[in-house]
Amino acid sequence: MYEAFYNLSTKPFQLSPDPRFFFDSSVHKRAMSYLRYGLSQGEGFIVVTGGIGTGKTTLARNLFAELDQQKIVAAQLVTTKLQPDELLKMVSSSFGLPYEGLSKASLLKQFETFLKKCDFQDKRVLLVVDEAQNLPTETVEELRMLSNFQTDKRSLIQTFLLGQEEFRQTINSPGMEQLRQRIIASCHLAPLDKKETRLYIEHRLKEVGWSSRPVITDIAFELIHNFTNGVPRRINVFCDRLLLYGYLEELFVFKPEVVNKVAKELAAEVAIPSEPVSVVPAAPPVTELPVASEPVSSTTSVGTGGDQRIEHLELVVESLERTLQEKIGQLKQSIERLK
Repeated sequence: MYEAFYNLSTKPFQLSPDPRFFFDSSVHKRAMSYLRYGLSQGEGFIVVTGGIGTGKTTLARNLFAELDQQKIVAAQLVTTKLQPDELLKMVSSSFGLPYEGLSKASLLKQFETFLKKCDFQDKRVLLVVDEAQNLPTETVEELRMLSNFQTDKRSLIQTFLLGQEEFRQTINSPGMEQLRQRIIASCHLAPLDKKETRLYIEHRLKEVGWSSRPVITDIAFELIHNFTNGVPRRINVFCDRLLLYGYLEELFVFKPEVVNKVAKELAAEVAIPSEPVSVVPAAPPVTELPVASEPVSSTTSVGTGGDQRIEHLELVVESLERTLQEKIGQLKQSIERLK
């Protein structure tokens, strides 16, 4: 709708992950380095965690786009609360193997045969598990057991685990020591800071032919960062609506008042009142998880979508939390003055 109005080749802020729009921020550059390092090792687990919408699935898609399909057989699995037997069926399905009516023993035997066939063809097998925080502990242990498939020379499968922050609790829980010893690298995706939020927005716009039309003012960029907290998916939701609003109002300059109007519009859609946001300090940089140590491949991938209404609600909650913190700070100052 707004693409023609702003002379854009396509929508720059789609929610579905697209390697073409991958932004090499300091956070995501480090995470991609970990994934590439894992591929070079050909064994063990690589763990990447991050909050909702920080770009874990986008990382996986970008990695798949880089894979040499002649050398690596890869599959991506987006999990729900799978039990161990269900996991084996989902893994088999992801690699194009039959699973209906097969016992666990048959599934394991079939998968071992598949891994050995790939090894004979000098191909490595990579399994990327997205939304790993949904997996019960016993299912994560089943994944570890799959890493036991190996020859005298090398492991037959490598696994990358992508999940939200709570997945770290699973990894660090009692009974996960064997898994922790096979993690060769791990990192955590933090939100983008103020500077990289702006660069992220400009990067996606330039990919579709943007030439400063519309103009986004410096303060408008800061407000977008504040309202979205630097979370890429939230930035996408907000900027998509901002462009739509600009098209409907025939705007070619996005000033702070425009950003605040869009923020209110998003809030109104979920019937929760909000106040205009103000400039706040940038988000903290990426942090790393402890490193431990063990098996990585290229066929099927399963994507995830986002529910825009949920995203809008998350944005509103963030705004309300900031307002609440400001009020608490003012109250504490008043109490101190009374003392």
